[in-house]
Amino acid sequence: MENPVLIFGAGDIGVQALDIFRRNNVLVYGLLDDKKELHGLEFGEISVLGETEDPSYLNIVGEKCEAFVAIGERSVRERIVDTLIEDRKTMPVNAIHDTAVVSEMAEIGHGNLFAARVTIGPKSKVGSHCLVQAGAILDTWVEVGNYATIGSGAIINDRVKIGEGAFIGSGAIIVAGIEIGKNARIGAGSVVIENVAAKTTYFGNPAKKI
Repeated sequence: MENPVLIFGAGDIGVQALDIFRRNNVLVYGLLDDKKELHGLEFGEISVLGETEDPSYLNIVGEKCEAFVAIGERSVRERIVDTLIEDRKTMPVNAIHDTAVVSEMAEIGHGNLFAARVTIGPKSKVGSHCLVQAGAILDTWVEVGNYATIGSGAIINDRVKIGEGAFIGSGAIIVAGIEIGKNARIGAGSVVIENVAAKTTYFGNPAKKI
């Protein structure tokens, strides 16, 4: 990546993204966050500059500066992504840790975070603006919709389909061929052996609707 990047969000995910870009020798212009108590905070030589809607910083995003949205709350992430695409004509870039393994036969969208030791298997498809945390494994032919979150150490077996906005908790196991509906939630450590409908929450081993 030739251009510097501006990170939207200075919380846990923002710090993760900063670490990823620095490990990949990408210059980080700074971070933005709506929490005023974070303004001026420094991570080495990189500072939290101001709010996410500050036009003086938004206006630098474009041809000479990339953007990455590092915010866990989906509604806020969507709002900022929409602003960047519609107003700045800029699609957020991916933040992929240097220890992540992404198959050359996989397809990935834009604005995703793949943390340390993530594995994306052959023929898998990951949409855009997803968060895939440390050590998560996506086997072959997995499909993940936009804005999904997959927790640390989760194992997504082959031919699983994960809907848009779904949340998979840390350490969860989704067995082969299962479909997880849009905006569904899977609790940490759960073992999912049946399809999960949209907007439902499953937890346990075997996972049951709660």
